[in-house]
Amino acid sequence: MSIRAFWNSLKEGIQGIVRHPLVTIASVSTILLMLLLMSVFFIFSANARFIMKKVGQQPPIEVYMKLGCTQEQMDLLVNYLNENKPEKIKSFDGLSPEDNYTRFRKELGDSASILDDFDYNTYLPFTVMVQLTDPGYADDVVMHLNAIPGVEKVMQESNVMKFLTRATHTVNIATVVAFTVLFLISLFIISNMVRISVYSRSTKIAIMKFVGATNGYIRLPYIVEGALVGLVSALCAWGITYFAYRTIYGRAMRSVDPSSLYALLPMRSLSLSVLILCLCSGMVIGAVGSGIAVRKYVKV
Repeated sequence: MSIRAFWNSLKEGIQGIVRHPLVTIASVSTILLMLLLMSVFFIFSANARFIMKKVGQQPPIEVYMKLGCTQEQMDLLVNYLNENKPEKIKSFDGLSPEDNYTRFRKELGDSASILDDFDYNTYLPFTVMVQLTDPGYADDVVMHLNAIPGVEKVMQESNVMKFLTRATHTVNIATVVAFTVLFLISLFIISNMVRISVYSRSTKIAIMKFVGATNGYIRLPYIVEGALVGLVSALCAWGITYFAYRTIYGRAMRSVDPSSLYALLPMRSLSLSVLILCLCSGMVIGAVGSGIAVRKYVKV
């Protein structure tokens, strides 16, 4: 297609928006509503995955070394953890027998005096607390840790890890299903809305068809019109979502530490993703919906 034909289609698309303001407003409102629903669900699922990821990192895997383990065995453990950082291992922290002894005393509180004569070097092992980047890596990491010489046992919250893995998988599937359903509903509604506008110009389309205009040439202005409507809807949806979420985030996080498990994602982390989602979905819905609506009338 020539540049002239493209600019002509763009001009016709803009004129179509101006000529039928009621249909344009109805189309923008419909796409806007669907994009707002998509944005809300996207933000909800993003925060759900974010919180579950933090929770999955929180209960650490505890590695207990054998009593009297050698420095070489400790080095093997540390080397494995460093090799898998930051892909699987978020962080790890080693505790000497003295560190464990101090921790036990703090946990006992007023009863700590019972440990006054305790020989921690003889009875307490070296331990390592490991935090994962994702709970889905738990089984693989535990298997490799158990195979390292000098490791006595590896403890983990297996039920919590399995639940978080299943929950994350469920949220991902639900997100895809919800987006697909909303997209198809939007496409159906918009194609029917645009069909009203196309019907009013059916005579013009028939004349263009009889004088030799191709189906693509006739259809392109409507596709451009739908894409422009989708663009306007997308920008409006992103603006509403941006200011609404920023207000909600400011109030909800007023007394919450950003490092807390319950902290939400800030809008600056979501803004670009929401904008891309709105632009892509809005313009595709508008363009494809318009293309479907005009298809019947180019078959003269």
